[in-house]
Amino acid sequence: MVPVSWYLILSAVLFTIGVTGVLTRKNPLVIFMSIELMFNAANLAFVAFSRHWQSVDGQVIVFFVMAVAAAEVAVGLAIITSIFRIREDVNVDDMNLMKG
Repeated sequence: MVPVSWYLILSAVLFTIGVTGVLTRKNPLVIFMSIELMFNAANLAFVAFSRHWQSVDGQVIVFFVMAVAAAEVAVGLAIITSIFRIREDVNVDDMNLMKG
């Protein structure tokens, strides 16, 4: 049986990789993938604690987090697509030019 601490260490490593991707990348698609990696790291921690405490509460929370992540990806990709159609460039540093 694998100890819970191993799952939490893996979750922390995945979350750190996701934060690094969000802070260092300029491509919005890579940023969205990094955010999804952070969501999955949190989900892994929820499932690990859920299994450790023999409760399904963590798994129910994971279900809702996945639903929010799917909605976030759908809206984010729609926004990125519309920006690309208008400007033909999706650099995150230039997004502040869209302010009114």
